Amino acid sequence: MKYGFTIPGRGPLASPDTLLTIARHGEELGFDSIQTGDHILVPKDIDSTYPYTENGEFPGLSSGSSLEQLTLLAFLAGQTSNIRLVTSVLIVPHRNPLVAAKTLATLDVLSKGRLVVGIGVGWMKEEFEALGLPPFEERGAVTNEYLRIFKELWTSDNPSYTGKYCSFSNINFLPKPVQKPHPPLWVGGESMAAVRRAAELCDGWYPIGSNPQFPMDTPDLLSEKLKRLHLETEKFNRDPSEVNLIYRTHDYDLSDARVSDTERNFFTGSADQIASDIRRYEETGVGYMVMDFGRKNQNLEDVLGSMEDMANEVWPKV
Repeated sequence: MKYGFTIPGRGPLASPDTLLTIARHGEELGFDSIQTGDHILVPKDIDSTYPYTENGEFPGLSSGSSLEQLTLLAFLAGQTSNIRLVTSVLIVPHRNPLVAAKTLATLDVLSKGRLVVGIGVGWMKEEFEALGLPPFEERGAVTNEYLRIFKELWTSDNPSYTGKYCSFSNINFLPKPVQKPHPPLWVGGESMAAVRRAAELCDGWYPIGSNPQFPMDTPDLLSEKLKRLHLETEKFNRDPSEVNLIYRTHDYDLSDARVSDTERNFFTGSADQIASDIRRYEETGVGYMVMDFGRKNQNLEDVLGSMEDMANEVWPKV
């Protein structure tokens, strides 16, 4: 099992010194990756439903703040040595695909091959409209086309593409990413459209357990969706083992005492209980676990303490 953690792009923990402290500490403890989210702007009025809260409210609305994702990862790349850098997730339609592909390739080169491109289609219609993007309702088709463009630009010596949303030819696109054939592509999202996108175009499927519309907060629920992923992968003449399973939880909460299994969520309770939960997900097929240490911790000391507890108390028991 490999482990990653999210790093905030807004709020009191999103200052340069604090971000560097968290990133470097994670690297020292042996975490495999850092993940950070993507919003270019936050509209003042949002009617769109946020997928990962019960009431559908976006947690970032009150602050209105968000660091630009790729700039943040580039900043962290220059201050770390080994830890991988994950877009979690890049909202693919937000950026011109040639500009995005160039920025991602540059980040992979400058980080010496540490980039993972987590991708999503987006959920906030108001942000799409403010950015002047293709219609929100077409974001799935836009994402699929842009992913094909990324691959063409990253792998072809003479890249060209003709599509509905973008066309180009007779260009150089250098340097290519360090990783071959390209940085890993992980599809975020829990819908069947996300599953099909992972099966056809990407290297990993990256669901979050807390989506009320598509609940996957138990190994059994995740396992059922994984069966669909394997079926879809085979439809595209791919080996299901080519698509890795990454799982992210918002619920991590280590306590000193054991909690009754009937009264707790997965990834809460004692170190023994959380380690047992991780083993169950590993048996389901998860090879990569991502924790949100900042979800319940509002200050730096608590975040660092949670990271240390995970590394020192939980990992040895897995």
